[in-house]
Amino acid sequence: MANLTSELIMNALREVKDPEIGRDVVSLNMIKDLKIEDGNRVSLTLVLTTPACPIKGQFQESVREALLKLGAKEATVNLSANTAGSSRLNILGQQEMIPGVRNTVAIASGKGGVGKSTVTVNLALALANEGAKVGVMDADIYGPTIPLMMNVHELPPPVQGKIHPPVRYNCKVMSMGLILPKGEAVVWRGPMVAKMIREFLTAVDWGDLDYLLIDLPPGTGDASLTLAQAIPLSGVVVVTTPQEAATSIATKAISMFGKLNVPILGIIENMSSHKCASCGHEENIFGSGGGEMASRDNNIPFLGQIPLDSRVRESGDKGKPIIVLDPNSPSSLAFKEAAGKMAGRISVLRAGLSLNTPVVIS
Repeated sequence: MANLTSELIMNALREVKDPEIGRDVVSLNMIKDLKIEDGNRVSLTLVLTTPACPIKGQFQESVREALLKLGAKEATVNLSANTAGSSRLNILGQQEMIPGVRNTVAIASGKGGVGKSTVTVNLALALANEGAKVGVMDADIYGPTIPLMMNVHELPPPVQGKIHPPVRYNCKVMSMGLILPKGEAVVWRGPMVAKMIREFLTAVDWGDLDYLLIDLPPGTGDASLTLAQAIPLSGVVVVTTPQEAATSIATKAISMFGKLNVPILGIIENMSSHKCASCGHEENIFGSGGGEMASRDNNIPFLGQIPLDSRVRESGDKGKPIIVLDPNSPSSLAFKEAAGKMAGRISVLRAGLSLNTPVVIS
């Protein structure tokens, strides 16, 4: 058996492509720590573009198979991840990033009542469970619900004038609900809301994060505009329910972010079909296919459907989201799939490609 060389190995690995980006792992500089022992025992590290890669096992095996096909007697492929940061400018032409935060993702909806905050929390925890460093910023100033869902009720003492967000389920959290006395309402005009959101961005020490998910209030008002002006958002995920009353308004949110030059990472359809726990009958209480249709009509990615499950609501009310309570439930698996697709779309943008670039599978 001929001895392998680094050149032979790298040439063979050029046939293995990142299925999201469509480029080979060598040109993407994903191969690190290549070692060859006894001529044909190979080990290396495959550095993924996100720890939440939805097919990392398949990806790992593709690299291993390429090495064995080349003639390696043993092939050890370790996994690592290096989440790339945004290089975009905000709508004012400025590149103002939050120190240490690589990607900022807004979670938006055209209307209330579609479960946007629930989606935000479970997407964040799905990413955290895959090893990503994640934070959640509750920008719904008038109706903050993230503290309840995450079972976080107070802030740690400030350090050197900076707010340090509490950590729950390996996720950092900041919300107006941690500042206000319980039951007190926010009665503010738009400029005050904008000011508070800027405070959350600049006065909070978010530390080292791969993803900061920002739960926006419903609609297309001051909060969304402030975010787009303040930081170069990596993208936005639009949450809708299946019925036309929701999808038609979600389309308006898509239009608004398009005008603000914020990439639309995709649509998530929440509260899709409901399966009866007793008899197994499945019913589309809010209709079906609305989110996927809106995705096609607007030519943007569809990230998935989240089933309508009472346990999702119950777990959120108890401060233990479904992805923590039951990580293998159908709802949790759907959140995990959507989170992986979202992270993959960000990786596509980081590579300078269009979100409509065809996916190439090796």
